[in-house]
Amino acid sequence: MTEKFIPLIDQRQQRSLSNIPAVLQEPSGLLSDAMGRPLHDLRISVTDRCNFRCVYCMPKEVFGKDYPYLPHASLLSFEEITRIAKIFAAHGVKKIRLTGGEPLLRKNIEDLIAMLASIRTTDGTPLDLTLTTNGSLLTKKAQTLKDAGLSRVTVSLDALNDVIFKRMNDVDFSVAEVLEGIQAAHAAGLGPVKVNMVVKAGMNDQEITSMARYFKDTPHILRFIEYMDVGASNGWQLDEVIPSAEVIRRIREAGMPLLPIDANYAGETAERWQHLDGKGEIGVISSVTQAFCRDCSRVRLSTEGQLYTCLFASTGHDLRHLLRNSEAISDFQIANVIASIWNVRSDRYSELRSQHTEGLHAERKKIEMSYIGG
Repeated sequence: MTEKFIPLIDQRQQRSLSNIPAVLQEPSGLLSDAMGRPLHDLRISVTDRCNFRCVYCMPKEVFGKDYPYLPHASLLSFEEITRIAKIFAAHGVKKIRLTGGEPLLRKNIEDLIAMLASIRTTDGTPLDLTLTTNGSLLTKKAQTLKDAGLSRVTVSLDALNDVIFKRMNDVDFSVAEVLEGIQAAHAAGLGPVKVNMVVKAGMNDQEITSMARYFKDTPHILRFIEYMDVGASNGWQLDEVIPSAEVIRRIREAGMPLLPIDANYAGETAERWQHLDGKGEIGVISSVTQAFCRDCSRVRLSTEGQLYTCLFASTGHDLRHLLRNSEAISDFQIANVIASIWNVRSDRYSELRSQHTEGLHAERKKIEMSYIGG
C-alpha cells in the first residue's frame, strides 16, 4: 500500500517561543482566559506512538512503518512533566488526563502516575488523575496503575461486532480483549470506567443500540462521540457525522428510554443521560453539532512540551525550551508564561465551524489528535 503524504512534521514544528513577562505575579489559582473561562483540566500526551491504526485517528496509509515518530530525547521526561503539572495545579487545575497515542506504551508509565499523584490542588486535595487508553494493555497493567495512584480510566471501544471493530482499529485486535481490560480496570478500582465510542456514519453507526444495550446494566459509563475534524490525516467529511441527537433518538426507539441529567461540573464535555430505570448512564459529546467552546476549561500539553489551548489548534507554545534552558528558568517564571498564554486565549473553533464548516475546515491546518491526545 502506498502511504499518503500529510505534512505532519511541519505542523509539529509550528510553535511559538513565549517570552517571560516583565511583571511577575504569584499564581492565584483563579486563572481566566479572554472569554472568562477558568483553567480546570490539563491533558498530557506522553507518547505519539500507538499500537492501533484507527481510521479516524492514525490511519495506516499515513502512519505506516516508515512514519518518523519523535525521538526519545524530544519527549518530556517524567520529571519535566511533573514539574509542569505542579505549576498548572498552582493555577487552579484540578484534573489531569494522560493521553497519547496510546499512553500505556510509554515505558514505566506507573512511575509518572505515582509522581503526579503526589501533587495537591490549591485547596489541598489530590488531583483527579485519569488516563485514556485503547485497552490493549489494560488487563496486564490495571492493578499497577491503581496502586500507583491513578483515579480512573477511559477506554476506547468503537463496536461490539468483532468484524467492524477490527476494521476500525486495523490491527486485528478483538473486542473480547478490550472488554477483558475494562473488567480488569473495574476490578482494580479504576471506576467508574468510561467507554468511548467514536461514531462514524457508514462504518459503525449500526452498533449504537448494541453498545447501549450491552453497557446498560453495568457500572460503566458509555459515551458516544461525534466524528470530529481533528488534524488532516483522517479525511474528515461532514456527511460522516452522526449527530448526538440522532444517537439518543435511536437508543430511545430501540426501547431504552433516557432522561437528561445534570453535568458534574461546568465545562464538562459530555451531555449526560440516564436510563429511565436508573440502570446505566450514557453521555454524548457533540463537538460538531453542539459546540461547547464557551465553557471549555481544557489545555493540552504535547509529548514534546508544546502547549495547545484548543484541540483544533495549529500552533503550540513551546514550554520545553523553558524547562531545558541553560539559564535555569524558575517555576515562578514559567507560571507567569503559562498565565500570559491563558489570559489571552480566545479559541472557539467549534463555534465558528458550526457557522461555516466547509470553509473553516479547508482553511485551517490543525495538529493531529495522535500528537496532542483527544
